[in-house]
Amino acid sequence: MPSRLTPTTTPRANSRAGASAAAPVFPAMPDFSARLIAWQRQHGRHDLPWQNTRDPYRIWLSEIMLQQTQVSTVIPYYAKFLARFPDVAALAAAPSDDVMALWAGLGYYTRARNLHRCAQVVVERHGGAFPASVEELADLPGIGRSTAAAIASFAFGARATILDGNVKRVLARVFGVDGFPGEKKVENAMWTLAESLLPVDASDDEVSAYTQGLMDLGATLCVRGRPDCARCPFAVDCVANVTGRQRDLPTARPKKAVPTRRTWMLVLRDGNAVMLERRPPSGIWGGLWSLPEAADEAALAERARAFGSDGTVSPLAPFSHVFTHFKLDIEPRIAELDRGTGALAALNDADTAWVALGDLDSFGVPAPVRKLLDSLQGSLI
Repeated sequence: MPSRLTPTTTPRANSRAGASAAAPVFPAMPDFSARLIAWQRQHGRHDLPWQNTRDPYRIWLSEIMLQQTQVSTVIPYYAKFLARFPDVAALAAAPSDDVMALWAGLGYYTRARNLHRCAQVVVERHGGAFPASVEELADLPGIGRSTAAAIASFAFGARATILDGNVKRVLARVFGVDGFPGEKKVENAMWTLAESLLPVDASDDEVSAYTQGLMDLGATLCVRGRPDCARCPFAVDCVANVTGRQRDLPTARPKKAVPTRRTWMLVLRDGNAVMLERRPPSGIWGGLWSLPEAADEAALAERARAFGSDGTVSPLAPFSHVFTHFKLDIEPRIAELDRGTGALAALNDADTAWVALGDLDSFGVPAPVRKLLDSLQGSLI
């Protein structure tokens, strides 16, 4: 008989003759949901701005913002969004630039574009009311399976499985799930495990407490670096805790070399204003306003001349920004507009704007570019 604390495998029939596959079998814990609900009610988080509501708009907004972003970072953005867009109709009707400007600095800008489009779809196809089912929610832009389940659980009391990063870490440690959770077969096994743990015959409030408990446990105790196992309700049963494998579980992403790209950016100034260009809708910083770029200094100087400078560019301190899949080395250069060329008026179009440094809040500017421009504000007078 397998040990309670050691995951094992059992044969599973394969359609091909003579072949077999093994499905993981994890430690039995029939009281998992009851223990988690009890812990959440006593020790979980209960005062976050998006809690204590069944409003699907507020819950959806928080869930999108919380994807790959810490709670402390999200809270002020969440408050600003609600103040500017109090309901889904207001967000749907807003200009894209307004949405991107409020999102600037929160990162992962595809979320903002999908957020705006999702609001429009909810208004256009659902009469401004979020659908209640996980399946319909998952069909909306920017809402995946786990996020749909979270919205359905918190807003409608649905008995649905979530599996975000925090939950994957909890399950990997408590049940001893080996393998990188981003690998499809490991993720599939986790989905199956997560579904088997859902509370049975639970009230809407209990379902919400269970879902919140999974998030809270991963965010407050079962953290990446130094998990607080002594306060965990599953400490005596947790495979990672009992076997001392907290640092090994979940299995880390296989290391890959991070490529480095390089770009040159132009700070073209006219007094205390600089020229910004709207980036393409897809790709890095899609839809945001940033500085003109070129592949090298000569090409950047040529762009400066085309924009109305004499082509003289002076170096500023280089800096880097790390994206998910690569590092970007940025070489900024500054140039002066030659007003005698008459280029100033010609550069004001839908995708180009002269912006006073004090008015940058009205434009969605990527965080590293905003930091550069803020550092220059005192000198560009």
